[in-house]
Amino acid sequence: MKFNPDVSSSRRKSRKAHFAAPSSVRRKIMSSALSKELRGKHNCRSLPIRKDDEVRIVRGKFAGREGKVTQVYRKKWIVHIDRIHRDKANGSTAPIGIHPSNVVITTIKLDKDRRAILDRKDRSKQPARQKEAETETVD
Repeated sequence: MKFNPDVSSSRRKSRKAHFAAPSSVRRKIMSSALSKELRGKHNCRSLPIRKDDEVRIVRGKFAGREGKVTQVYRKKWIVHIDRIHRDKANGSTAPIGIHPSNVVITTIKLDKDRRAILDRKDRSKQPARQKEAETETVD
């Protein structure tokens, strides 16, 4: 069912919009789930991934491996994680790209802006809870 008349529900237009998205939009799309502990602590399910976050891979060949994000490659829709690489024929190593949906953030690199994002996401749920509590007490 279509909810917003300004957004097309055409498959090909949706795909074009996704793959032609600018970097600022890709940041939001390239979000990863938080681990159960972080989810409980911050009351938030997912965050846009960034460099220096520590992650655990949950899908694919490298499932179960943990590491720190060394690069968020928005152009290719992947993240590079330390110690996740392949040996090339010439002896050098090349990082293997992992899609952000296949990792879980285990440690958040917190700074002022990231903390503000978490507070904002958490606070948006609290007023709804207060309204529900008020309606219950009035009845």
